[in-house]
Amino acid sequence: MTRLKSLDLMALGFMTFALFLGAGNIIFPPSAGMAAGESVWSAAIGFLITGVGLPLLTVVALARVGGGMQALTAPLGRKAGTALAVAVYLAIGPLFATPRTAVVSFEMGVAPFTGNDGAPLLIYTLAYFAAVLFLALNPGKLVDSIGKFITPVLLAGLLVLGGAALLAPAGAIGETSESYRAMPFVQGFLQGYLTMDTLGALVFGIVIATAIRGRGVSDSRLVTRYSVIAGLIAAAGLSLVYLSLFYLGATSQGIAGDAQNGVQILTAYVQYTFGTPGSLLLALVITLACLTTAVGLLTACGEYFSELLPVSYRKVVLAFGLFSLLVSNQGLTQLISVSVPVLVGLYPLAIVLVGLSLLGRFWCAAPRVFVPVMLVTLLFGLADAFNAAGFKALVPQFLGHLPLAAQGLGWVVPVAVTLLLAAVADRLRGEAQPEAC
Repeated sequence: MTRLKSLDLMALGFMTFALFLGAGNIIFPPSAGMAAGESVWSAAIGFLITGVGLPLLTVVALARVGGGMQALTAPLGRKAGTALAVAVYLAIGPLFATPRTAVVSFEMGVAPFTGNDGAPLLIYTLAYFAAVLFLALNPGKLVDSIGKFITPVLLAGLLVLGGAALLAPAGAIGETSESYRAMPFVQGFLQGYLTMDTLGALVFGIVIATAIRGRGVSDSRLVTRYSVIAGLIAAAGLSLVYLSLFYLGATSQGIAGDAQNGVQILTAYVQYTFGTPGSLLLALVITLACLTTAVGLLTACGEYFSELLPVSYRKVVLAFGLFSLLVSNQGLTQLISVSVPVLVGLYPLAIVLVGLSLLGRFWCAAPRVFVPVMLVTLLFGLADAFNAAGFKALVPQFLGHLPLAAQGLGWVVPVAVTLLLAAVADRLRGEAQPEAC
């Protein structure tokens, strides 16, 4: 029986860390930290719960069922489960997230030196996706290529940036903004929600499992154990990055008080602390962070659709990679405007699916709980998606008066009530899984 050595486990954990760490994970913490000011640590804890805790729970849930969404969505039925999986893979893959990694890394790391014209973006994305395709077409070597080579370089850049933030802050911790004064923890919680890493975790589960099996591990229990260990290593790394970036933002009000987003905060800080070399460092960190995420997303899509359709993994990866290249050249503004409503609608489904799966041993018959709860989640998720898209006239007004609706979490209470009723009905009917009843 093949077992992984400690060095291989660390490489696997580094690979998982790199898959999750995209540009958005570096942008949101400084912005939230600056707004939180003196309440920075309360906001940071809230952020860690949704930005690290939920993705880790998703990795654990996927590891328990074997690493793929098919098993996770099985209680919904074949058609509904496949529809949800396809929607998640397309949204987090070629339609939105994968092209966004290219255009975000360009605008943050390259555009400051070349400008935002179409020609530099095209040249950059051609080189970017050539590298992504090269790595994605060799999924069995992801641990070696990302975990042992790319991630250490990424970590070195983050250590310099994070270490500078802690040891050489731009100033003292600033004042708390109006939006964070009442409930800094809740605001941080919501910012972590916006990272959308739980959706990423749903598709990365199969990448992690494939990487483990690619090292010769065939025992399903070991695959599960190693997936959880990799998730824990990644969670620890992400937590350290987030905390240092929160502090960077909280201490940068003096040099970036008018900044509108995390990009401007980071740019101002590295210019203030390092000058032009700092901009080059930021470009390296952002590019590597986006590159590794894109490789993970493309690999996951290739693994899933090559099993779903009579098409080889190689053809799926090449097709999705070329499609992502075309989409990325449409520009960041248009890409984000289309993607946000879709992701807002999908995210509640992902959270509830993972929660129901982790509580699976409590259900006598899982479909009796999964189907009604996920249906209610879908309805309220669609309402949030319509609101995010600007179609508020299509959403019944009473939904806006639900608890947490103003924060985009109006689905929480209806889903909780549905879950309670479905769980009680499931217990009363019993019989399907006697050991759980």
